[in-house]
Formats: sequence, C-alpha cells, structure tokens
Amino acid sequence: MGKHYLPNLAQRDEMIKETGFSSIEELFSDVPTEMLKEFDLPEGKSEYEVFLELNEVLSKNRTALEMPSFLGAGTYFHYVPAHVKYLIERSEFLTAYTPYQPEISQGMLQALFEYQSMMAELYGLPIVNSSMYDWGTAIAEAALMTARLHKGKRKRFIIPKALSPEKKEVIRTYTRGAGLEIVEVPWSENGQLDIEKLKEVVEDSAGVYVEMANFFGLVEENVREIGEIAHEANAYFVVGADPTMLGIFEAPGELGADIAVGEASYFGSPMNFGGPRAGVFAVRDDKKLIRQMPGRIIGMTKDADGKRAFVMTLQTREQHIRRAKATSNICSNEALVAVASAIHLATLGPRGLAELGETIIKNTAYLKKRLSEIAEIPFEGINFKDVPARFERPYSEVHEALLEKGIHGGYYIGKHFPELGETALFAATETTRKEWVDALIESLEEVA
Repeated sequence: MGKHYLPNLAQRDEMIKETGFSSIEELFSDVPTEMLKEFDLPEGKSEYEVFLELNEVLSKNRTALEMPSFLGAGTYFHYVPAHVKYLIERSEFLTAYTPYQPEISQGMLQALFEYQSMMAELYGLPIVNSSMYDWGTAIAEAALMTARLHKGKRKRFIIPKALSPEKKEVIRTYTRGAGLEIVEVPWSENGQLDIEKLKEVVEDSAGVYVEMANFFGLVEENVREIGEIAHEANAYFVVGADPTMLGIFEAPGELGADIAVGEASYFGSPMNFGGPRAGVFAVRDDKKLIRQMPGRIIGMTKDADGKRAFVMTLQTREQHIRRAKATSNICSNEALVAVASAIHLATLGPRGLAELGETIIKNTAYLKKRLSEIAEIPFEGINFKDVPARFERPYSEVHEALLEKGIHGGYYIGKHFPELGETALFAATETTRKEWVDALIESLEEVA
C-alpha cells in the first residue's frame, strides 16, 4: 500500500481550495518553521508484514528475569500476584475515570472505600482520599494545602535536598502559580536531613516535608524530632513514606505527621503498566485539614431503605464544582491503580506486609554489603531499597560495561548531586535474588 493510497489524498487539493488556501504550506504558515518536520516514511505494508517486523524488534527485549536490573530511584520491580491483573480487568473496575455520579458506581465506590481504609491503617492517619496522580503530585498538593491553611500568610515550604529530582520539579511546577518559595535543607554527614540547618529556615514556613527513606534510600532516624521542630514553628508536618516499608516501620501518623503522602502503585501495578500511578494522601482527623484536602473522599452511609451504601462524601473542592475557588484541579483520578493496590494489600494482610518489608530490608542490606567490597558507600545507616555507590571510574563507562554483561546497573545521580561524584543508586526489592547480586559484584570487579 503506497503513499498514493492514503485516505482522502485524492481529495487533498479540493479540501485545501474549499478552506480558502492555495497550498499545504499556506495552511500551516502560522506554525514556526522550526516546528515543522517532513517525515520520509517508507512504503506501506500489510498488517501481517508489520506484525512480523514488530515481533522481530520486540524479540530484542529481555525481561527482568533474563537481565537483572538494579535500577530504582522511585520505580521498583515488585512482584504482583497474578489475580490482581484479572480482577481489575472486570468491567466494573476497568476505568480510571472519576465516578461523578456515585449512586450508579456502588462497586467502584466500595472498592475505593476499602482502599482508603487500608491506607488509613497503614499510614496511621484516619482520613485518606481516593488517590492522587502520584507521589510527587501528592507532595505538591500538600505544599499548596499548607499555604492555604495559613490563609496565604506563609509562602515557604521546606523539602530535603536529598529528594528525587523528578519530585522537586513537580513540586516547583505545581507551586509556582501560587507563589510558594521552595527551600531545600541539605543533608548532614550521615546523609539524612540536617536538623540544625532545618532550624535556621523553619521560621515562617507553611510546612515541612521529609521522607522516611530519602532519595539515597536512607531511613531517617529523626522523623519525630523533625516534626516537633515543624510544630514549634507552627508549620504543618508532611511525611512521605513508601507503603512497602510500613509493615516494619512506624507509621507517619504515629510519628506526628499532620499530612502523609506516598505511592500506592508499588502494590498491584507492574513497572510496565504505563504512565498511571496513584498517590496516597492522608490527614489527621481535623475538619480544618479535611476541608482543604485535594481530591475526593468516599464515605459509607445508609440509603432510604436503611441498607449500607457508599457515597462521594467530599468533592466540593474540585474545579467542576467550585471553579476558580477550587483547591485542586485534578480530573481523572487513578481509581483503577488504587483498586489494584487495595487488592494486593488485601492479599498480603498484616503478616504478609511485615514479611515483605523484612525481605526487602534484608536484600537491601546484602546488596549494600556486597557493593561496599567494590565501591565506596557514601553514607552509613539503614537503607531501604536504594543504596548509593561511588566509583572512581566514570559511571557511564561502568554502566555500559554492565549492560554488555547482561546486567542493568544502578541509576546515575552524579548529574543531580555533583558533590557525590560518580555515584549511582542500586536498588533491591523482594524480587532481588542473591545470585543476581553476586553476579553484579563479580561483573563490577572486572569493569569498575
């Protein structure tokens, strides 16, 4: 099928004339020339020919089991039970779109209510919304929320410097319009938040954010103290936590958090699911906080016959109802991803969640121990999932050499944190096998 068989091509000149233009060039004359590109496409092929060609391309891919990957830095290889995929494919669930008419969506509303209930128990805070876009946007919404709670009189939001560069960009993008000042607090010698530096900038801040395991994978040891410093300055305390660690660590609510955020998609969604994620957003039981929450909250009630029913309890802060006065402008939430995480969590149960956390922290400790034999570990402390390792040789060369040996190395962070030199983050989860780590170290001994 050649170019001359393209649909409507024979009528092109007639359509151009009908619209009042003399040529294609004139039609697109208002588009900057640097944005125009002529595609030199090959002749068309039949569907079967395309299938064969794509299959040949796809055959070059290798799965994580065939090519062990130690990439982490926010995206991790977790095992998702097979039944999760099939349950969310039910027609009642298979949409991430907002149920604007909840009375006809009882099944989805109940599933989201169960999601909220599980996350409330996990994060130690009683009020949870039915998901944000992802962890980064949840932090950004928390920053905006703390400023609103101070009625705009405080415009400073504090974050740790040891935070994902992607999350930083999201936070700055979301808060730019509201005029918030984002202040970064450096890490101390142990790689964790510098308490003394925090005290210097906390005054007049709307909120303070900290992650229990920071970007370097280090578990913050002073979360409670950081919260006390924030509260003494009349700032709201926001804590981010990876939910896979909450089976073995104290919940943010127990550590004094006013607001907690996290990433729900670590349960129930594989890495190749695509763009969708689901951010956790939880607050303590305070009407002032609840009324300023972004997103929507699902509640349980009784219908006219006295039977149990589920409703959208709060959604009045959204733009389709409050217009310019809305506190959040999210549209399609990540309901399907949230339901998947609820199914996975229900499968694990409390004991399974604790075992998951224990397995991850043991695997991380083994990875850290072996990496220390071949590279410098910049920081001491307890690591969860991510471990930074510094090399003398440029890490790009090390990484390429590892790829040639069938191993995907860590995520290079030297470009984001140049003070750390040629450092990469290597990650372990419950899926990481001892022989993978041993093969990594053996390969690094040859190339690093």
